[in-house]
Amino acid sequence: MKLRQYCDATDNAQMLILWNTVFGYEAAHNDPALVIAKKCAQHDALFFVAEDAIAIVGSVMAGYDGHRGWLYAVAVRSDYRGKGLGKRLVRHAEQALAALGCIKINLQLLASNESTRGFYHNLGYTEEPRISMGKLLPDNIAVPRLP
Repeated sequence: MKLRQYCDATDNAQMLILWNTVFGYEAAHNDPALVIAKKCAQHDALFFVAEDAIAIVGSVMAGYDGHRGWLYAVAVRSDYRGKGLGKRLVRHAEQALAALGCIKINLQLLASNESTRGFYHNLGYTEEPRISMGKLLPDNIAVPRLP
């Protein structure tokens, strides 16, 4: 199993399938094509995939603003779960963030997602007394065109 940076030109179709299968998005702002295009536009080298001999089977995106790091879109194809791949992806992203000087990593998940909560607990993440707030900016929910 190989972990590497995402390459938009060759990985996009497989990522769309993986994320739609794993996450089943319903909200326009979470549309995989939009999220991937906007992440690639950042050129921050914090988007990683796991691939077996023939296909992408996992992913993780990270972000860093100079203060905190964030984990997003940790996805593992169902037939690869329970084999340590999710842990490898998270650790890979943690190392990339640490190399940038990051000292704390945050993530968000749905409160109802008990299995994912347990996964992160096992990796040393703890729940913090925070309120997550968000605001959609609908003018930015169009998929950007790639050059």
